[in-house]
Amino acid sequence: MYAIVEIGGHQFKVAKDQEIFVYKLDGNAGDKVSFDKVLMVAGDAGVKVGNPTVSGHSVSATIVEHAKGDKVIIFKKKRRKGYKVKNGFRQSYTKVKINTIA
Repeated sequence: MYAIVEIGGHQFKVAKDQEIFVYKLDGNAGDKVSFDKVLMVAGDAGVKVGNPTVSGHSVSATIVEHAKGDKVIIFKKKRRKGYKVKNGFRQSYTKVKINTIA
């Protein structure tokens, strides 16, 4: 059984006991979270597609840890003007383990 869930504006295909990285969520490691925006559910009974969401379904998960992604370098330059700016950015992520699809 799997479901397609919208988390933080992105869509994820999730299954039971799967661990995924999503944009940073509020909460600490070990906290339970629930996602109500279930767009599709597929299982033994068939496929249910929402319009836009499937009512009566939710996905519960546990926060495993908070982490940061790889550094992205932003470099700006204007030639012959002496203008150079170098910046770095690291996106914050939350590792989530899917418990149930109900």
